[in-house]
Amino acid sequence: MIKDLCLIVIGFILLIIGADALVKGSSNLAKKFHIPEIIIGLTIVCIGTSMPELIITITSASKGYTDLIVGNAIGSNLCNLLLILGIAAILKPVKIDKDIKRIHLPIAIFATILVLIIGNISIGSGKFIIGRVEGIVLLILFIIYFSYPVIITIKDIIKVEHQKRKPRKDISVIKSIIFIIIGAIMLKYGGDFVVDTCESIALTFGISERVIGLTIVAIGTALPELITTIIATIQKDTALAVGNLIGSCMLNLWLILGIGAVITPLVFSIDFNLNLVLLAFATLMVWLFCYIGKKNTITSANGLILLFTFFIYLTKLFVA
Repeated sequence: MIKDLCLIVIGFILLIIGADALVKGSSNLAKKFHIPEIIIGLTIVCIGTSMPELIITITSASKGYTDLIVGNAIGSNLCNLLLILGIAAILKPVKIDKDIKRIHLPIAIFATILVLIIGNISIGSGKFIIGRVEGIVLLILFIIYFSYPVIITIKDIIKVEHQKRKPRKDISVIKSIIFIIIGAIMLKYGGDFVVDTCESIALTFGISERVIGLTIVAIGTALPELITTIIATIQKDTALAVGNLIGSCMLNLWLILGIGAVITPLVFSIDFNLNLVLLAFATLMVWLFCYIGKKNTITSANGLILLFTFFIYLTKLFVA
């Protein structure tokens, strides 16, 4: 048991350090060639902090642990909105950008409901699964959702900037590539350690993959978002913190589940319905906080409500 726990900790450490190395290497290459920071934030940072979930999804799918994939995606989102945003709001009231309030939070609610629907009404199958057809639909939605802000930003930049810039000489391309390679290797082995060990623990104690995915794996893979959010909140960059959390939620529902379903159809347990309903409620609650009380702000009191809801959820998960 102690050995298994050590392997999980080592796995998560490799995932977090690997994701950080990958982000640093990619970010440095982007800066080398003057790719705007907003583009970096919308793509590299968001995807980088979700890389542990992605690696665990690919590893789990290749080994047939589909409950772990769905549980990880849903559980990570619950961690993002209830645990991480709750902690951030308690540290410092979180300002919500108007685009997050008007566009991204409603889309996040829609995405959650969509996954709930396709999980219960499978296309061309008598079983409750998220099949390859549904996986392709989720991936198309992911591409549309994440391409649009990047395209708009690039158009704005082109309008105001026409001159060509030379690559910066103070950033080493070789060093950046080494960071990317090291990060990718750490992510690969970190994912293997976490998935294999969690499966071993589940079998030993009779705990379902669903519960393991919703708790241990979800909280572990949400650590990059937690660290990024706390640092951003302390540095008073709450827009980055919220954007990263909401973006990660969309990645989990569309990219993570989409890739997992394309690799192998995901068996959708009926027990996931309650978790998805809670996720939709949590997203709606965050959205309503923007209108109730202090406008466009998640206050410390709101943060306590989010944290309290998360701990009730955990208690119910293990007691049930």
